[in-house]
Amino acid sequence: MKTAIIIIIAIAGILLILYAWLGGFRKIQFTLQEAGGEVLAYEPHTGEYKNVGKVIDKMYYALLNEEKVECFRGFGIYYDNPQKVEKEKLRSEVGNILENPTPELLELLSGKYNIKTLEKQKFLVTEFPYKNQFSIFMGIMRVYPAINQYTREQNLSEEGFVMEIYDVPGKKIVYRKQVL
Repeated sequence: MKTAIIIIIAIAGILLILYAWLGGFRKIQFTLQEAGGEVLAYEPHTGEYKNVGKVIDKMYYALLNEEKVECFRGFGIYYDNPQKVEKEKLRSEVGNILENPTPELLELLSGKYNIKTLEKQKFLVTEFPYKNQFSIFMGIMRVYPAINQYTREQNLSEEGFVMEIYDVPGKKIVYRKQVL
């Protein structure tokens, strides 16, 4: 009995440390700022958002292996609120941010990939630590409720997309909520 209690306490302690390490206790703070201007290589996606990681990875490896273009930041632009739209109808655009692309590279890629420049605009912005794949789930659990609360408190529109930028070298996920 004593051993079982020790094991339970040890597991709870490990889970608590993991939760803290992944940013579970991190305060979510927002700034309102103009952002955008990135050049995006993307694929439109319809369906559950949980499936977009495969699309981002597929595009990353296609750009790297076939085009010899290395990208350091993946992204997802999520147009629909999954609490209000059926899973099969959720719309997103997902892919990779091209780092300082030349006009020649853009011409080469535009025949094979969807390419666009994200318009500069006002966003509600916050960052969350990126440690591993679990960071994405932790960010969803922590950031989206904070976005919803902040938009209500500041009387901002709930409309508009949310963009997640997965900055692996920067070890962070940048969340941008479009402000309309």
